Amino acid sequence: MFSAGPAEDSGKTRLGRCNRGVFGFNTAMFEKITIIGDGAMGSVCAMMLCEKGLDVTLWGHDAGQLAEMEARRENVKFLPGYALPASLRFDCDDGKAMRGAQLLVSAVPCQFMRRVWGRLKEYVPDGVPIVSVAKGIEHGTLLRPCEILAAVVGVERGYAALSGPTIADELAQGMPATAIAASADEDLAREIQVTFNAPTFRVYTNSDIVGVELCGALKNVIAIAAGIIDGMGLGDNAKAALLARGLAEIQRLGLAMGAHEQTFAGLSGLGDLVTTCISPKGRNRSFGERIGRGMGAAEAAAATRSVVEGAATCQGVIALAERHRVEMPISSAIGEILSGRKNVQEAIENLMSRQLKAE
Repeated sequence: MFSAGPAEDSGKTRLGRCNRGVFGFNTAMFEKITIIGDGAMGSVCAMMLCEKGLDVTLWGHDAGQLAEMEARRENVKFLPGYALPASLRFDCDDGKAMRGAQLLVSAVPCQFMRRVWGRLKEYVPDGVPIVSVAKGIEHGTLLRPCEILAAVVGVERGYAALSGPTIADELAQGMPATAIAASADEDLAREIQVTFNAPTFRVYTNSDIVGVELCGALKNVIAIAAGIIDGMGLGDNAKAALLARGLAEIQRLGLAMGAHEQTFAGLSGLGDLVTTCISPKGRNRSFGERIGRGMGAAEAAAATRSVVEGAATCQGVIALAERHRVEMPISSAIGEILSGRKNVQEAIENLMSRQLKAE
C-alpha cells in the first residue's frame, strides 16, 4: 500500500537530470536540499530525506540550538527521543547553508515566515523552488504560507505545499503516513512527490494549492474545539458532530476563496482534520483540552512546547470569513473563547441554540 509507483519518464526534469533513485526505477528528484527551520517538522523532513540518501542541510536561526542538535544528534527541544542521521549537516550561516541547493524546504511556523525569509532572501539561489510544510494564516495580511514566500522572496520561482495528516512523532517512528504535494505547477508537484515519497510515506499530488493550504490552516482551529470537548468530557457524539460541521465550514470558506471541492474530502482536508482532532500528540487539540479542563488561553499556551498554530491563526480565519461573507460559527466561537469575550460554557450554549435549519 505504501510503496511508490512508477513515475513518468520524460527524460529530463526541471534540473535536467534523471536519477536511478532508491526504489530501482528511474525517478526525477532533487539531490541537494536545504531545510529552513529546526523544529519538529524540519527535523523529521531531514530524517526522511537523509534516509533516501539525499544531501541535506538543516538551517536554524539559533546557533546554540543548532550546535546542540549537531553534537547530540537529537532535537531535544522539539523532537526528543529520535536520532538525527549522521549524514545530516547543520549550518546557521545564511549564505553557506543554501549554496548549491536544488530545493528549499520552509519548515518555519507561519507567523515567523516573513521575518526569517526576509533575512534569508538575498541568499536564495535563483530559480530554486521552495516547498512549505507550515500551516497557518499570517496575522494582518491574511496570506497563506506560499503567498508569504512569494511576497517576500519573489514570484520568479516555483512554490509548493507539502501537507496532510503528518504528525512529526509518528513520521519519526517510521509509521505509515500519507501527504499531498500541492502546487499550481504540476511538474513541480510531481518532483516533490518523488523526492519525498518513501516506503512508509506515500505522497500524492494536487494542483489546488489554495485548498490544501486553507485546509491545513483551518483544521487547527477546529482541533482546538475538539480538545475542548475532550477536556470537558462531552463525549463522542459531540466530537463527531464537531468534525462534520467543522469540515462544512472549512469547505464553505475554501470554495468562496477558489479552492476545489474535492480537496476537502481528501488527505489534506478530511484526513488532516481527523488526525489533528483525535491525536493525543497534536498541539492544537492538547491546547484545547487544557482550556476544556479549566485553564485560560494564555496559561494553556504557556504549557505547550511549540507554537499552537490554531490559536495564532484563529483571528485570521475569522477575518477571511468576514471578507468573503462566509458563516463559520465554530471558528467564531473559538475566537471568542481565546479572546476572553466568552467562557467555554457560554460558547457551547450559543452554538447549540443557533436557529434550526437544514444540514
